[in-house]
Amino acid sequence: MKKAVTVAVKPNKSVRKRMWEQRYLFLLLLPALAWVILICYAPMSGLYMAFVNYTPKGKGYFSDLIQSKFVGMDWFKYFFQTDFLTIMRNTLATSLLTLLFSFPLPIFLAVCLNEIRSVKIKKFIQTSSYLPYFISWVIAANIFITFLSSDGVINKMLLGLGMTHQEILFFQHGPYFWWIIAIANGWKILGYNAIIYLAAISGISQDMYEAADVDGATRVQKIINITLPSLKPTIIIMLILAIGGILNTGFEQQLLMGNDSILNYSDVLDTYAYRYGLKNGMYSYGTAVGLFKSAVSFVLVMSANRISKRFNDNTALF
Repeated sequence: MKKAVTVAVKPNKSVRKRMWEQRYLFLLLLPALAWVILICYAPMSGLYMAFVNYTPKGKGYFSDLIQSKFVGMDWFKYFFQTDFLTIMRNTLATSLLTLLFSFPLPIFLAVCLNEIRSVKIKKFIQTSSYLPYFISWVIAANIFITFLSSDGVINKMLLGLGMTHQEILFFQHGPYFWWIIAIANGWKILGYNAIIYLAAISGISQDMYEAADVDGATRVQKIINITLPSLKPTIIIMLILAIGGILNTGFEQQLLMGNDSILNYSDVLDTYAYRYGLKNGMYSYGTAVGLFKSAVSFVLVMSANRISKRFNDNTALF
């Protein structure tokens, strides 16, 4: 008759004991925690400015903020009654066009790079597509302005091909500006996002590709039936982040490439808040516009994540 083997179960340690045992890890965490509190959360006290009529009086920031007259939602109402429709039209048009360029192209590029057998060519294309991400918007804006000027390369090319009979003033036509910003944004982040998808592709099991080779599958069939389905979780996460940032059309590009003649098309939430909040000294109004943008972005992220979780729990962010 076999004897029963008793297994000693260790009692659960209290939270205080576990924290004491890992005290050195918590000490390493303190600088990062202090940075997050000071840089990310402490400035959020300034959101109160959106609900008051803040005017600097020289008594100190917090003293002036506390003594400011409380106006509730008046600044938000003022925004909705004045420039809301125009600013939202510009922001959404630029964002959706940017999403049209910047979301599918990195997936296409990553899949194509994965199929290239020559390591040198693959590295050259990958490096070339990744370099624009490191170029500042000052240089990138100058490149687009130079290329799209009346005597630039694009106009000369269009004239040479007979597609137009006179120079096109791209930066004088408002609707053109939306497309220019969308193409510039897509060009800047194309290589960076492609690397994310390439990293996801490298994690796909090679056994599936080998099994497909045995079954006589072509490259296109392997891409459609193995690569793209395996990329689905990464694609959905990137889509959730893109939807959450749909109001973040950018700031530097509009400010650097825009001009007064197309202000009705180039002015988006960020530039609008900057122009009124800092340049015109309407600090409370600029804060209200920024808070509105953040609130809408938060709702979009939560909604996109909830929809993703409903279809597939594994693809949700949280």
